[in-house]
This record gives sequence, structure tokens and C-alpha cells, in this order.
Amino acid sequence: MKPNRKFKDSVFTTLFNNPDLLRELYCALEGVTLPPDVPVSITTLKNVLYMDICNDLSFEIGGKLIVLIEHQSTLNPNMALRMLNYTNQILEKRIKKSELYSETPISIPYPEFYVLYNGEKPFHDECIQRLSDLFEKPEDLGLSSRQTPLLDLEVRIININEGKNQEIVNRCKELAGYSEFTGKARTFWRETGNLKEGIKAAVKYCQKHDILKEFLETHERKVLSMLFTEWNTEDAIAYAREESLEKGLKIGREEKRQYVLELLDQGLSTEEIKQRLTQEADN
Repeated sequence: MKPNRKFKDSVFTTLFNNPDLLRELYCALEGVTLPPDVPVSITTLKNVLYMDICNDLSFEIGGKLIVLIEHQSTLNPNMALRMLNYTNQILEKRIKKSELYSETPISIPYPEFYVLYNGEKPFHDECIQRLSDLFEKPEDLGLSSRQTPLLDLEVRIININEGKNQEIVNRCKELAGYSEFTGKARTFWRETGNLKEGIKAAVKYCQKHDILKEFLETHERKVLSMLFTEWNTEDAIAYAREESLEKGLKIGREEKRQYVLELLDQGLSTEEIKQRLTQEADN
């Protein structure tokens, strides 16, 4: 099964690409209750991909711009910078250039940023990443230090794996179901040793136990394709990032990522890609 290099939604974005579910998800994250008539406008950028998988959602609700990214691989320290870039692209679509020079102040929504972590590696229940953590220190530049940076951005990272942040997860039925489904898929994958069979077993289990039952019945084949592609790609890229291969292939992370995706496009399996990467690192 080959990845769709043009565009492919993730299970997460397909499940939550609905104003009512996004309202419920936001209320769960913030611990608030909003009436059902509070409008939700989806503003997701369809050309912003992570590993050629669209796993981001953005929407406006009650005067706020919410940007969500689901993250299943190892978290990197640059999420705040990605969010800054993403927000800039949203505002560029929203605001005409001529308005920037108007004498009338432009009203823009209040931004909030979330990463929902669903990866396998152990991670905190919750943490904050700040854009200012990436800044070079003023003293290194010969500038006077400031107590507070003049530009900053905070990203709230929430672990949604099974057993984590149950208070948040349980406030949103679909989020709880998604967490359990992906957890079961990984468990069955380990038990069967086969990714596709593991996902199939998880789908059947969740349908039987009324976990995302309607969603999985409606999108069963799509879910299998999306999750298989997403996890297969992640597995191959994660392997390519290992220190020994970093040294052996002598190419940068982005070049290696593109190389792995090209091999996936050619129809190579994850194991075949690993074998090729190992051989090239040894040469």
C-alpha cells in the first residue's frame, strides 16, 4: 500500500472534522461548557502537511483561533515555531494586504495552541513549549538582555494515550474512543506482528465494544488505509533517524525523510526500506 504523496487525511482529522465535535473537544481541553449554538468555523489549511499526512486542525470558536496538531511520533522542540508559521498562513488568507495599511485596527481572533500527543514513547501528562525557548540569548549577540521577550507563543502539549489525562479525555466521548482505538491497534499490532492485521483486529474490537462504532462502520476501509499509511511511514522514518544511519548515510534529516517517502512510493515495505538503509549505512 503506497502513501498518497499529494494529500492524505489522518484518522484524527477525519474523526474531528465536524463543528459539533470540535466544540466538544475544545470544552474538554479547557474544562468549560459552551452552549451548542456557539458557532465553530473550521479554518484548517489543506496544504500544510506533516510527513505528507494532514494531522492538523484549526478552527475559530467564540472569538478564539484554536490550532490543534495530533502528534504520534517523538515530539520535537520546534512545535511553537511550527504553530507560529501555521498561524501566519491562516491570517494571510484572512486579511487583505491593503487592510494592513488601513488606519482602522484589524481585529484578529485570540490564538490558543494544542498538541495532542499519542505516541508510543513515554511522555509527561502535560507540558508547555514556548517559542522563546528557541531564541538565541541576547548576551550572545552583544545586546542588552530583556526580562521578557517581545515575541512569544505557548503550546500546550497534552498526552492523550490510554490512562493519561483521564479527566480531559473522558469529557469528550470521541477523544476517549480515539485514544482507546489507537491503543488497541498498537496492542494487536505487537501481538500479531503485522500492522494491517493489528488495525483490523482493533477495528473489530472497537465495533464490538461500542467504541467509535458508528465512525468505524462508516469509514472502516478508509481508517485501515489511513492508519496503515501513517504508522508505516512513521516507522520507516523513525528508523532512518537512528544515530548510526545519520552517520552512515551522511545526509540531512529532511533529505532522508524524502528518500524514505520515495521508497514507500515505489512500493517497498517498511522492512525492505530498513534493509536498504542498513546496507547503505554499512557501505
